[in-house]
Amino acid sequence: MTAAKGIRAMDMINEFDIDQATIEKIVAEALGGADDGELYLEHSEAESLMFDNGRLKTANYNTDRGFGLRAVAGEATGYAHSSELSQSALQRAADAVAAVKGGHSGTMSAAPARTNRHLYGEENPIPSPSFAEKAKLLQEIDAFLRNRDPRVRQVTASIASSWQQVEILRADGHRVRDVRPMVRVNVAVVVGEGDRQETGSYGMGGRKGFGEFLAEDRWQSAADEALRQALVNLRAVPAPAGTFDIVLSSGWPGVMLHEAVGHGLEGDFNRKKTSAFAGLMGQQVASRGVTVVDDGTIHERRGSLTVDDEGTPTARNVLIEDGKLVGYMQDRLNARLMGVEATGNGRRESYAHQPMPRMTNTFMTAGDMEPDEIIASVKNGIYAVSFGGGQVDITSGKFVFGCTEAYMIEDGKVTQPIKGAMLIGNGPDAMHRVTMIGNDMKLDPGIGMCGKGGQGVPVGVGQPHLRMNQMTVGGTRV
Repeated sequence: MTAAKGIRAMDMINEFDIDQATIEKIVAEALGGADDGELYLEHSEAESLMFDNGRLKTANYNTDRGFGLRAVAGEATGYAHSSELSQSALQRAADAVAAVKGGHSGTMSAAPARTNRHLYGEENPIPSPSFAEKAKLLQEIDAFLRNRDPRVRQVTASIASSWQQVEILRADGHRVRDVRPMVRVNVAVVVGEGDRQETGSYGMGGRKGFGEFLAEDRWQSAADEALRQALVNLRAVPAPAGTFDIVLSSGWPGVMLHEAVGHGLEGDFNRKKTSAFAGLMGQQVASRGVTVVDDGTIHERRGSLTVDDEGTPTARNVLIEDGKLVGYMQDRLNARLMGVEATGNGRRESYAHQPMPRMTNTFMTAGDMEPDEIIASVKNGIYAVSFGGGQVDITSGKFVFGCTEAYMIEDGKVTQPIKGAMLIGNGPDAMHRVTMIGNDMKLDPGIGMCGKGGQGVPVGVGQPHLRMNQMTVGGTRV
């Protein structure tokens, strides 16, 4: 398929200064006697514009290309990468990774199964709309918000897009290719009254062109949502501290699930027994009714991949079913060492990084309760609608999350907005505190990024409304 404005998806292997047969020979020699490995080729383009405080503050465009060569022997991996697609660079990389085999005599693992499905188009989203049109749109968002409310003091709007082409070549000549578009639109606003200032933000995106996100009604509703959140926070009172029954909203609050449970179910932490979930396969690790899935196959979603960065097709992997632990997310290395199948979760930030087990789109499936019923069941608690960042200690399972929009629940009704609420808990323990699950599962609007081992990759999160009993909340109320 030809991409926008004549930018064509290229055959990466032809970008070397040598023919394919020579490349295959060097790779086969480097990986001979290894248990696994591959040549990973990548070409990427990215553009971002940010409009801040009435002017275009940053505009970036970059392009990058290169390869990473990996040899795996037992638990050991040799990895070398270069931005130079040449015979000499490939040969140097081959010599470097071959050292890891050191007398090891393995049998190369079978190549991943092939797939004919495509979860997203190949079109490059960067050329359309043009740079000038994007800059104008950001200006319009700024003006729209300032006209909306006199309390608006600052607007930050940004548009980002990328286009990544990857090719994976294995020692047996097995070759896989994927072309991955991505877009994102973000709006943040600061509102103020007197000396007090508060913020609100909203973002959206996915693996497709800008089309629907830049339609007037879409960006206006995104701007309105950021403003609504900021104005709610402007009248919020300091959050109380203590133990409360909490209700989590649907969608983006699934980021808590991602941190508190998702990372603990990645294969590497469980193989090394450093996860709070290690050794609990088949056991009850959450309340009945809790089913957690990692699904990399959802059409055009931010965390989706046709194939992962090892060439394995992604899948719908059930991790927790009706409260029982039934699966981990695996890349090829950890799957082989644990005697299980790879699940399509081997991901890397770029050619300069090795793959590792990572989430794609991770969510809890719907239950049967109406959201209003869940809120009405709480006598004195907290309704958490949106979260900022969170952190988790994988080994202990302890996590902490800051709420960016939250309210008190009093006698089953949502009342005063609160600020400064921190949700504190332990992943496995928190999952046992789920007592009600809503029927309104939704995914986030397409903004998730996940960091692990110094690598960042795009992800999706999601959940329905949830009630969790007796959770610890850190607050600022004195």
